[in-house]
Amino acid sequence: MKPVLSVLAAFLMVMGAAAQPLAQDTILDTVAKGCAQELATYCKDVTPGEGRVLACLFAHQDKLGGPCEYALYDAAVRLERAVNALSFVAGECQADLETHCRGIKAGEGRLLECLQQHDAQVSQRCKEARKQVGLE
Repeated sequence: MKPVLSVLAAFLMVMGAAAQPLAQDTILDTVAKGCAQELATYCKDVTPGEGRVLACLFAHQDKLGGPCEYALYDAAVRLERAVNALSFVAGECQADLETHCRGIKAGEGRLLECLQQHDAQVSQRCKEARKQVGLE
């Protein structure tokens, strides 16, 4: 179980706001439901944010039940897909980002918004990548 929690922790730190458009709330809901008992038992006094709840689950990993372990594994898989999708789009849209969005700070969907604002000038390759991962 330790590798799954480590991967999940790394993805959550890397993703930050980037996962928001890719259904992060659904992922969090899955973990909250799957780990409800563990969260209520071991992590009830933990202030959410900055990975503290995940760190609590990691600290009690030897006590996690099957549904919680599955929820964490499922979340890690979904986050990995989101990271791969974002990496794919970033690679396919790199030239467009450099041309049209050079001064835009990454995060909170600002780069995607910039690409959408410049849709008429954005390459077909970038448009297709966004479409393939559902970011159009």
